[in-house]
Amino acid sequence: MATISMSDLKKGMKIELDGKPYKIIEYQHVKPGKGAAFVRCKIKSYLNGKVIEKTFHAGDKCEKPNLEQKTMQYLYDDGEMHQFMDTTTYDQIGLTHDQVGDTEKWIIDGMTVEILFHNGNAIDIEAPATVELVITETGPNFKGDSQGGKKPATLESGAVIQIPFHVLEGSIVKVDTVKGEYLEKVK
Repeated sequence: MATISMSDLKKGMKIELDGKPYKIIEYQHVKPGKGAAFVRCKIKSYLNGKVIEKTFHAGDKCEKPNLEQKTMQYLYDDGEMHQFMDTTTYDQIGLTHDQVGDTEKWIIDGMTVEILFHNGNAIDIEAPATVELVITETGPNFKGDSQGGKKPATLESGAVIQIPFHVLEGSIVKVDTVKGEYLEKVK
């Protein structure tokens, strides 16, 4: 397995420590007046989502994780697990509600998602950056509603977002899944 030295570390890089995959989310190279330089990082675990601080000194090495990203199609929720299908091999896998996490509120049947695998096990799921969903429930418009105001709306995936007053139930809207915000009404 390939090793990564302290000087090669960068923000966004994926590393493996003690057999667990992490992503570097903050990176700071420190050169003290006395002594050797070191790297202070905040790393996020792909397995449990916890963020920890780690200091790497000259000569420290970490492994490059065995990660594979696959495009998969979301099939359905069978009550216990979410079922996904590999779009190239047609193999199916089931992920628990905990594994899917917050991504659950942005996906609907038939949607494609990116799933990250570590040593053959699914560890992370990512919905597309923007999705188009139908509004299934929202309040009606009333005369006098301000132009700049917002109202809550429930989407077909179950997510609740704030939308402008002029957007009605049954409309298709584009949503930013990273921020969870309304972007625009789809024509």
